[in-house]
Amino acid sequence: MKKALVLALSLSLAGFATQAQSMAVKPANAQEKVAGPQIQFEEMKFDFGAARQGDVVDHTFKFKNVGTQPLIISNIGVSCGCTTPDWTKDPVMPGKSGTISAKFNTAGKMGIQNKVLTIESNSVAGNVMVSLVGEVKDASAASATPGMTVDSKTETPMAADGKQKMKMGEGKIKAKKKS
Repeated sequence: MKKALVLALSLSLAGFATQAQSMAVKPANAQEKVAGPQIQFEEMKFDFGAARQGDVVDHTFKFKNVGTQPLIISNIGVSCGCTTPDWTKDPVMPGKSGTISAKFNTAGKMGIQNKVLTIESNSVAGNVMVSLVGEVKDASAASATPGMTVDSKTETPMAADGKQKMKMGEGKIKAKKKS
């Protein structure tokens, strides 16, 4: 009887040890695939710094579908008519990326700004918000030329016709004109 009890106990312990070894340990930063579409942005907020009243700030938010089904953006709501969104209209397949472009017209705006875009999609997380933040200064306080657009990649003002670019730094303004 003792031998049978010891044998049963030994088999039980061996079973628990085997089960414990077969369980995979996930790294702390590992993400599980979500059942359904899931939107994930590279950045949730873009700080454009200081812009001059009348400038147009243009920025592109990049996102990825980290879910298991196609992601479809149905609409993007904005906090103000001064912000115009454009986005990837086709379904974004799992593992693929898309973009949301936002143009903020600073005409008539002054001071600290926070322009919110609400992304409405079929993401399992529901609506997601991204924002453009920065300060709009009086036209006479900034050093750019009227009607300039700020390129979000280089943060360099550009003329609307794209022919004139300005470099700013250390109190000097250099203008280059393309031929």
